[in-house]
Amino acid sequence: MSGVMSETPMVDVRGVRKSFGRTEVLKSIDLTVARGEVVCVLGPSGSGKSTLLQCVNHLEPVDDGEVYVDGELVGYAHHNGRLRELPDREVSRRRQEIGMVFQQFGLFRHMSVLDNVTAGLRLARRRPRSEAAATGRELLAKVGLAGREHSRVTELSGGQQQRVAIARALAMNPKLMLFDEPTSALDPELVGEVLDTMRDLAASGMTMIVVTHEIGFALRAADRVVFMDDGAVVEQGEPDQVIHHPRTERAQRFLAKVL
Repeated sequence: MSGVMSETPMVDVRGVRKSFGRTEVLKSIDLTVARGEVVCVLGPSGSGKSTLLQCVNHLEPVDDGEVYVDGELVGYAHHNGRLRELPDREVSRRRQEIGMVFQQFGLFRHMSVLDNVTAGLRLARRRPRSEAAATGRELLAKVGLAGREHSRVTELSGGQQQRVAIARALAMNPKLMLFDEPTSALDPELVGEVLDTMRDLAASGMTMIVVTHEIGFALRAADRVVFMDDGAVVEQGEPDQVIHHPRTERAQRFLAKVL
């Protein structure tokens, strides 16, 4: 597990609400994540886990409340006592500091592995191709894919593609990594290699919020487990306590089925 530092939190979610139509998906969520902390979010489908991640990254605007990353308000600015949504360009600039890995890998299938990893560096950060390539090779080695730089994405297994997606997110040197069920689209035999990469990343001190159904990963890699249900944080605490000794009846019923 990572070492957790006591200072201004990396993530501070304050009273966040989010609805889609008449369905309230997030119901006044409060959550803080310390720098260097790894938080795993568990809960049934439809509990609001993925929406919470999308609000942290401002892929979904909040209806009420505020989200801060590294002390900076996400997606909005205070103006004359009210919140004003930032222009798309400014939102995109700030989002570069937050890496996100999705269920589906989202890679460019017509590009090489190395070009996928370095696209953000070259296009968004305007780094020279040689400099971006050096960073890309280093990160591919870090995720166990040295020597696959010139492979096409279609030549890789699902687990390898997800590791490329992780390397691509890391290429932007993010201060925070968000994982939205990164192994759910993988065959069971490929899950372990992705979780190993994530455990290495957690051990390096990266702040991470991981939405997952992988209970073993949560037990071994998380500093804290958050259990969500029906748009609310129902329970949170140390992994062993929440997973093996949940206090709430809802968490008990859910975990009894997945353990």
